Amino acid sequence: MKVVVDTSAIIAVLLGEAHREAILQHTEDVDLVAPGSLRWEIGNAFSAMFKRERLELETALKAAAHYRDIPIQFVEVELEEAIRLSKQQDIHAYDAYMLSVAKRHRAPLLTLDGGLKEAARQTNVKLLEIDS
Repeated sequence: MKVVVDTSAIIAVLLGEAHREAILQHTEDVDLVAPGSLRWEIGNAFSAMFKRERLELETALKAAAHYRDIPIQFVEVELEEAIRLSKQQDIHAYDAYMLSVAKRHRAPLLTLDGGLKEAARQTNVKLLEIDS
């Protein structure tokens, strides 16, 4: 089974956040899929954490090294569809890329982002729910 994984889930795993173990359990025997933008989103998330003084450089560098070990299949995004989704759902392009990939691959989306979850529900994208 394929599962589209977003930045929030990857960050939770890399930084040992609260949902880490549940995410690992739910993704143990699945093929992770994501748009190529995921790698840039992770860098952006780390830079935002630096600005809020929530992350040290050493921790980010170790997490980035571990990120390379996660087997993720990077796939192309249907840009026109992502643009439509972005406009229709009033979401950022990066979130629309996730929805577009989930729709194209008929795969559930794994995210911890509440806004992206709502957009997924609105566009009939199945969610892989992680219990709080």
